[in-house]
Amino acid sequence: MEIPRSSSMALLLLSIFFLPNFFCLCSAIESPQYSVVHSESDFEIRLYRLTPWMSAPVTDISFEKATKNGFHRLFQYIQGANLNFSRIAMTAPVLTSIVPGAGPLHSSAYFVRFYLPTKFQSTPPTPLPELNLKSYTWDSHYIAVRKFSGFARDTNIVKEAEKLATSLSRSPWANSTSAESSYAYSIAQYNSPFRFIGRVNEVWVDVNASGVDGYKSSEIATY
Repeated sequence: MEIPRSSSMALLLLSIFFLPNFFCLCSAIESPQYSVVHSESDFEIRLYRLTPWMSAPVTDISFEKATKNGFHRLFQYIQGANLNFSRIAMTAPVLTSIVPGAGPLHSSAYFVRFYLPTKFQSTPPTPLPELNLKSYTWDSHYIAVRKFSGFARDTNIVKEAEKLATSLSRSPWANSTSAESSYAYSIAQYNSPFRFIGRVNEVWVDVNASGVDGYKSSEIATY
C-alpha cells in the first residue's frame, strides 16, 4: 500500500493525525504510561512502564528530514501496509531518537517511533518488508524530560538537549545519564505542523536511578 509522497499530502496527514494538544488528550489517543517520580521547574523524571513501539530506522544528517521519512513509513503501516491489512489508531507522541555520531547534529542515524496501542501490543501486525520497520519493547525505566515550545528543528534540538543536561547536572540526578543507552536523546512531538501557538515538544534522556537516593535502579531501554 502506497501513500502519496507530495509534501502537501504529508503535511495534511501530519495535521490530521498528530495529537492536537498534549495537555488535553482525547480518549481515543493512547500514550505510553508513566509516573512522575521527581519534578523541578525545568524538567521532571518519569518512570515509564513496559512500552511497545514500532520503529523506523533512518540514515540522514537532518533530524527534520529523518522524522518525515520515518513517519511516512509508520503512517503507511498504521493505514494497513501490514500482513494483516490492519488499520491502527494514531498514538502520541511521535518519538525521534538520535543515535550519537558525526554530523552537524552529532548524528547521522535516527529511529522514528510509534507507540503501539493496547489492542495491538501482544501481537503487533507484521509490517510489509519494504517499509523496513521493527517492533520492540522498552523495559520499565527512568527518563529525564524537558518540555520546550515552538517547532522541533535542526537548529534547536541540540540546544534543548544541552539545557536538559545542564539542569540534570545541578540536581540530585547529576551523573545519572545512562552510559548503557545506545542513543543520545529523543525528541517527542505532540502537535500538528499547522498548530503555531501552544506547541509542546519534549527532550527525553534515559537516566539510571541506581546512584540516586530513594530510587530503585531499573532496566535501560535498548534498541
